[in-house]
Amino acid sequence: MTRIVLLGAGGKMGVRLSANLMKSSYSVDHVEVTEEGRRRLADETGLDCVEPDSAYPLADVVLMAVPDNLIGAISEGFIDQLKPGACLMVLDAAAPHAGEMPHREDIAVFATHPCHPPLFRNDVGEHAQGDYFGGVAAEQNIVCGLLRGTEDHYTLCEDIARTIFAPVRRSHRCTIEQMAILEPALSETVGATLALALRDATDEAVRRGVPKDAAMDFIVGHLGIEMAIAFDQFDGVFSDGAYKAIEKAKGVIFQDGWLDRVFDPDAVLASVKEISGSA
Repeated sequence: MTRIVLLGAGGKMGVRLSANLMKSSYSVDHVEVTEEGRRRLADETGLDCVEPDSAYPLADVVLMAVPDNLIGAISEGFIDQLKPGACLMVLDAAAPHAGEMPHREDIAVFATHPCHPPLFRNDVGEHAQGDYFGGVAAEQNIVCGLLRGTEDHYTLCEDIARTIFAPVRRSHRCTIEQMAILEPALSETVGATLALALRDATDEAVRRGVPKDAAMDFIVGHLGIEMAIAFDQFDGVFSDGAYKAIEKAKGVIFQDGWLDRVFDPDAVLASVKEISGSA
C-alpha cells in the first residue's frame, strides 16, 4: 500500500485534501506543526497527526500542502530522511520552476494544480453549482508535471492528484515550465488582473449612477455569453457595434506588446521566484 505523508494537513488546503484522501485506499500519515492546525484537522475530519520524524522515513510520497515560499526551506529540512525512490509532490509549479526543490537524484519531484470547475459546465444539483473551488462536488480538470523521476512516479502521483482534487474529468500532462506559464502568467497575471479590472469597471458604473444590482446583473450576464463566444462554446459572434467598441478599446486599455512581456520566459521565471521566496 502506498504511504503518503500529508505535510500541512491542518491548513485549509490540507483539510480539503485530507477529506478526499479518507475516501481512498492510500495510507496517510498527517503531519501538522501548529496546534491550531491539529485542532482544525481533528474537528473537521476526526483525524489525528503523527510526529514527522517517524513518518518521513516510511513515506512513498510526501504531499506538501504548505505555502510556496516555504516549500524549499521545509523540504530541505527532511529530504535526507526520505528513502530512495520516494517522491516530493507539490501543489504548484512555482517552487520547482524557481529551482527551490532540494536535489537528490534518487528522489522524484512532481507538481500538480487544479484547473477549478469550469465556467461552462453541466453539473447536476445546486451543491455542484456552488463548488467554485473544486474538490467537493463539481467536476474539474487538473494539470500535472514531473520535474524529476520515472514514469511510475508520474502514474502514482497523477492518481493521487486525481484523488485529492476529485471529482476530476481530465488530467493534462505538462512540463513544469508550461505549468508556470499557466500559473501565474495566464491565470493570475492576466486572468485575475482582468477579473478585478472588470469589478473596478462595474464599481465605476455604479459610481456614475447605475443601480448596483442592475450593473451586477448586466455585466455578469453579458460576460456569460461573451466568454462563450470567445472560447468557442456558442455558435455566435459579437455584433458589429461590439467589434467596433473592442477595436477602439484595445488601444486604450492595453499597451502594445503586453502579451510578449507577460509570457516572456524571464518574466515568468521572475514571477515564480517572487512567489517561492527566492527572488
